[in-house]
Amino acid sequence: MNVGIIGIGIYLPTERMTGEEIAKIADIPAHIVKTKMGINQKTIAGKNDHTVQMGIKAAKDAIQNANIDPREIDVIIYIGEEHKEYPLWTAAIKIQEEVGATNAWAFDAQLRCGTTIMGIKLAKSLMLSDESIKTVLLAGGYRNHDFIDYKNERTRFMFNLGAGGGALVLRKDVKENIVYESEIITDGSFSEDVLVPVGGTKEPLTPEHLEQGLYRLDVLDPAGMKSRLEQKSLDNFIKVIRNSLVKSGFNESDLSYIGMLHVKKSAHDYVLKAFNLEEDNSIYLSDYGHIGQIDQILSLKLAQEEGKLHNGDVVTLVSAGIGYAWGAVTIRWGKE
Repeated sequence: MNVGIIGIGIYLPTERMTGEEIAKIADIPAHIVKTKMGINQKTIAGKNDHTVQMGIKAAKDAIQNANIDPREIDVIIYIGEEHKEYPLWTAAIKIQEEVGATNAWAFDAQLRCGTTIMGIKLAKSLMLSDESIKTVLLAGGYRNHDFIDYKNERTRFMFNLGAGGGALVLRKDVKENIVYESEIITDGSFSEDVLVPVGGTKEPLTPEHLEQGLYRLDVLDPAGMKSRLEQKSLDNFIKVIRNSLVKSGFNESDLSYIGMLHVKKSAHDYVLKAFNLEEDNSIYLSDYGHIGQIDQILSLKLAQEEGKLHNGDVVTLVSAGIGYAWGAVTIRWGKE
């Protein structure tokens, strides 16, 4: 029983923030932003680019790309961020209403920037375990750049955060873009390293917090986190890709394309080199920034448009999210 990707959708805001603008606000050299951080420009949410709304636009694009009636969708999984139109709200049900998936049921899932990989694994598991579920829509949006303080040096590695929406349509018993096995690693030793320190039950939001600029992403132990992450992060990238391939029955030499999140250029190149791949075997998202869990969907879409994906190619999507969580899933691209 196969599960394949039959539709891909992307929505990108028209507004952009350039590397030069980031450099000026953050008071760092422009060449550092462009070469080390790898940001030529990034997408920025406009006035009406709300998180779930961007996911809805991407979902409609994916449904059109799949050439299906939305009433054929059985389940919708929201894979976007928790930072959205309302603080307490089930976004997937709103997507269901807006796309016209009247026969579906819907729920939200969350693993930060690892949510797309986890969502694909979850969607496949649902289809394999329940014969009534044949078509699943994954959709979501992201605009966590709202939480970035460019004066805070502790959060420099997140200056690449952008905005956008992405969606995938998965279907059971098809012979195209077959989803194989995934691998996910989570490490709770990082669970409270990166967070918004106020606005939750431990520290309810006050006017003073807003005045002090505390309602922003921050790193509580930057030196400790950097030291621990350097010991694990790149190794875990390699591990999840390798294990996903092995579990899927492929060799490392079979790998043709890696759909990778936006990270600093040296890390991107390190992962490619580990699998004897060239720059052409991936797309570095330097003109988009890091759109969270949407990166893998965007990479697939761009690779398809640029002719980088060929029938029979082995493709692995890889993610990493604060928490920390690393994930990968392998796909055999094209039609059998």
